[in-house]
Amino acid sequence: MRVERFKIILASNSPRRKELLGGLGLPFEVRVMDGIDESYPATMPVSEVALHIAGLKADAYRKTMAKDELIITADTVVIVGNEILGKPHDEADAIRMLKLLSGRTHQVTTGVCLIADNWERRFSVTTDVTFKELTDEEINYYIDTYKPFDKAGAYGIQEWIGYIGVTALKGSYYNVMGLPVQRIYEALKTII
Repeated sequence: MRVERFKIILASNSPRRKELLGGLGLPFEVRVMDGIDESYPATMPVSEVALHIAGLKADAYRKTMAKDELIITADTVVIVGNEILGKPHDEADAIRMLKLLSGRTHQVTTGVCLIADNWERRFSVTTDVTFKELTDEEINYYIDTYKPFDKAGAYGIQEWIGYIGVTALKGSYYNVMGLPVQRIYEALKTII
């Protein structure tokens, strides 16, 4: 894929998103903007929240982007039942989240916006993830060892808890890590 036309900007400080986008073999740089409002209406369906927040991020970056830049924004949420699990506030919150996910199937939705001068693609990708019944010992070991306080739903599928706990996955594994790179690649092919 040729990239001379645009300078690709990943608008995220997530190490996982950097790794995943880097896997496409495209040159890019990271640009992080603080203070973006990530709120959403309480009445919004949980399935639309990730795309809404990615859109808020894209709108904020659009004000500062150069004509030769293509900016990628994303937001990932973990949904169990009708509840969105964000990043845990502390150890007790992480334990609560993992107990909620234990023995159940939940959804991981990532909203993505790609914006360039006079071009835009917005989409979301949802993956179903099923966990076995996790023991208190497994939950405590994972939290003590991996400190998943920077991860939505208090887990990283690519870490120990994913190895021992995930029994089924329907959809994109990379989406669960935080960036549906296959869909991003397909969108980029239409402009680059």
